[in-house]
Order: sequence, then structure tokens, then C-alpha cells
Amino acid sequence: MSEERPAPRLRTIDRQQIIPAMPLEDLLDCDHQARLVWDYCLRLDLSALYDNVHSRVGGPGHPAIDPRICVALWLYATLEGIGSARALAWLCLHHNAFRWLAGGVCVNHHSLCDFRVDHLEFLDALLTHSVAVLREQQLVDLNRVAIDGMRVRACAGAASFRRKATLEEHLAEAKDQLARLKEEMDDDPGASSRRAVALWHAIAHNVRRWFSLRGEAALAG
Repeated sequence: MSEERPAPRLRTIDRQQIIPAMPLEDLLDCDHQARLVWDYCLRLDLSALYDNVHSRVGGPGHPAIDPRICVALWLYATLEGIGSARALAWLCLHHNAFRWLAGGVCVNHHSLCDFRVDHLEFLDALLTHSVAVLREQQLVDLNRVAIDGMRVRACAGAASFRRKATLEEHLAEAKDQLARLKEEMDDDPGASSRRAVALWHAIAHNVRRWFSLRGEAALAG
């Protein structure tokens, strides 16, 4: 009989630690969407990710970031329309919802990007299914990423008079969201907003050009 493998050595959340002015646990309202995401992630079977942790109790190496934290951060980032690992790392320092999810564990864009890339197929399937299930149950909002990079908020309980979308429709929505966000993996935090500004400049230029041509036509007539 083979000897049982030691448990992984992990850096785990500690929301009782005190940050300036208040404990981490007090950063969010009790009904905040990030809390729902964390509760959902607690029920996920992530044994495949834990099996890949090299650092083990009683062995060498620094404790690894708890994979459940990384999954929760990427799931919440997906819902918020964030695909950049750099942007996500920045938010873990400056945005209360992401700070709460990180639970006092230090994450950087290298660790977040490596985690996403190293488990690409597993996380693609997990995030797609998770977003679809949470949306189908009308539990979360989604910042949809359009083709032009703009974010459009799709609210969980909005327009209740309309037909409730099926799980298959939400799966298609989630797959499209993931595909667009993966293009931003190595972007810096301002990349998406710069694309939006560039788009508006292009639209404004075309509108000015159209009025200019109309004016020239009127004068010629």
C-alpha cells in the first residue's frame, strides 16, 4: 500500500487581519456579489488543482497560493469583464471586492497569469460553466465585453418581464466572454479603456467627415 501524499502547503485567506481602519471581513456588505462568488467556489471540486501543488506539508518550498483563491479571483474578474492579469493584480490591492476575495494573500500578475495559463483548458471549462450557472440562476450581473471592447452591464434581475434565458444561451454568452477576455491576458490595466477611447475618436472623426462632405455637397449644389 502506497504511503499517503502529504497535504499541500498553502497560503490561505485570513479575513480577520486588520487593514487600515477595519478588518478585511468588513469591507463588503453581506449581500455583495463577491461573497456569493466565494460561497460558490467553496462548493467546487478543485482536487485536480490541489493535486498539482508541488509544495507539501513537511517538505521544502514556500507555501503556494490556495488555488481556490485564484479560481474565485478569475471567476469574479470574468463577471466584471476583466481579462488582464496585471489589472486583476492591481485590483487585488485597490478594489475592496477583489481585496476581500484575496483574503490578505499577496498575489501578483505573474502568479495570476501563470495559474490561468498552466490550467487553461480546465479553467476555461470551469469558468464558462460557473458563469453560465450563476447567470441562469439570476444570481450575478455580468459586464459583457463587446467586439469593440466596450463593457455593457447585464443585470441578473433586470427586465424580469422578458423570457428567462436558458442555460445553453448563458453557456454561449460565457464562452464569448471568456474568448474576448483571454485576448487581454497580458494587457496592462488601461488597455481596455484606451481601446474604448480610440473607438470614440474614430467614431467622432467619421461623424465630422460625414458632416463635412454634406456641407461640401450642399455648396456644390
